[in-house]
Amino acid sequence: MFILFRRVLKLLMVMLFVPAMAMAQPSPAPIKLALIEGMSGGNANGGEAVFRNLVWAVERVNERGGVKTAAGPRLLTLDRHDSKGQVEEALSSLRAAIDGGAQIILQGNSSAVAAALIEAINKHNEREPSRRVVFLNYSAVDPILTNEKCSFWHFRFDAHADMRMAALMSVLKDDKSVKSAYLIGQDYSFGQAVLREGKRQLGIQRPDVQIVGEELHPLLRIKDFAPYAAKIKASGADAVLTGNFSNDLTLLVKAAKEAGFEGKFYTFYGNALGAPAAIGEAGLGKVIAVADWLPNVQTASSEAFYQSFRARYPKPADDYVHMRMHLMVEALAQAIEKASPAGQKPTAATGQDAIDLIAVAAQLERANVTLQGQNGTMRAADHQFQQPLVVGVMDRQGAPGVKFDVEGSGYGFRVIKTLPAASAEQATTCRMQRPG
Repeated sequence: MFILFRRVLKLLMVMLFVPAMAMAQPSPAPIKLALIEGMSGGNANGGEAVFRNLVWAVERVNERGGVKTAAGPRLLTLDRHDSKGQVEEALSSLRAAIDGGAQIILQGNSSAVAAALIEAINKHNEREPSRRVVFLNYSAVDPILTNEKCSFWHFRFDAHADMRMAALMSVLKDDKSVKSAYLIGQDYSFGQAVLREGKRQLGIQRPDVQIVGEELHPLLRIKDFAPYAAKIKASGADAVLTGNFSNDLTLLVKAAKEAGFEGKFYTFYGNALGAPAAIGEAGLGKVIAVADWLPNVQTASSEAFYQSFRARYPKPADDYVHMRMHLMVEALAQAIEKASPAGQKPTAATGQDAIDLIAVAAQLERANVTLQGQNGTMRAADHQFQQPLVVGVMDRQGAPGVKFDVEGSGYGFRVIKTLPAASAEQATTCRMQRPG
């Protein structure tokens, strides 16, 4: 009788212990994303704007329970590393991020840095396959990154410089007020690519336009653009064509305004980071910018997206929304879920902490993602995201089509042209080398 009692007691203890063990099973570790960006230096405002967008994008994924995988729901975490906008600092940050367990690397505000990261990641992934990483690029737009330097591990979610230039030219070709143009840019791979493509496309679309100036200047080092503005004014140019960003754009525009330049600015980034406030009244109807999306895109879903961002970041100085970054994070979440679907038994490569990055990259190659009416697809041939582009012209807030301003400046951008993804697409020379 006593033996029977002990057996029953033992059985009861086991029955109680099993659920306790199940409850004690650790949750899958979060998936680490590492942002490597210039958080100090000449483009610190750009780095902080990127960080705000990525924080909000990650928050939205986590609020719906994270990414559903074979190992269970997994949250995303976002670490930030300050590259100071320098290549060597970025490479040092890459090593620190990998040592810290990051599996997804995010960067964009320098094509020179992006090129160095692609090369370093290619070598690392070949040397240490158990610690591979994937590189998601949201802003580095030198075309070479998805052409000669294309990589299986690199995915670009911004339109590259030639795509952006084609969008600007689709407007400039019909602007008969422009008879002469001054080309100016930053002296590194991206700025050089912009000037090169600008000359080429002007020759095709507007051979009647005379190029009266062509100049490159040091990247984020010029404090006084007055000498450059004086040359622009003296050239008699009707328009300035530039890919400048951050202080190199705002200081250039301020100097041109003070010099009395009355022509137009065809820009890649004239819609953000202080530029509208710097330009002021002189920019009304004269500053043209190309983007993947603008706050004044006239749809209810687009407006809801923008209003949600402003609710998350209500300070006017924090107002710079990158739709493509949100599409990028959604595409990543989608790819991870498809690479390791819930209900599938985890393998050695997809255990509690690791994710199979070859499988994730294979899914990213065919990403098709929609957010608040905006859609984009990844082209597998070169890992260049294909999406619509919009061109806007600066106008006063409250004018028709300008419900929202930029950074509380009182000026916003009215959409004057929308290019479908198929119209923005460019050919590639990429010869993709895939693992195995």
